[in-house]
Amino acid sequence: MRQQLSNFKAEFFKALAHPLRISILDALRDGELTVNEISERFEVEPANASQQLAVLRNRNIVIARKGGANVYYSVSDKAIFKLLDVAKEIFSKHLVGVRSMLEEIHAPAVSPAARIASKRRALSSRS
Repeated sequence: MRQQLSNFKAEFFKALAHPLRISILDALRDGELTVNEISERFEVEPANASQQLAVLRNRNIVIARKGGANVYYSVSDKAIFKLLDVAKEIFSKHLVGVRSMLEEIHAPAVSPAARIASKRRALSSRS
């Protein structure tokens, strides 16, 4: 059972492992979209949009509904948006860490004596 769950997760994340598929899922937050709407929104060929939707559909991440001449796509489970939100949160925290590291790298070098003097000034200004 544990191996089946691990396999499911791996296949699920593989289905998400494309920038256009992630963008499509984010766009579906606002409701159903057709292939042509997705194609126009992301400036890709309809064939490319269809291909990415097929990957998501094969993993039951999106579902299709026929309406007249159009096929409308939506997410099969809105919990996918929670997953995308958590990924965005992790990314934001990562950026904060990278920014902090870059600031340290680009900060002017301070000698140990200057650092001690700065600490002494800070302590004396508290008194």
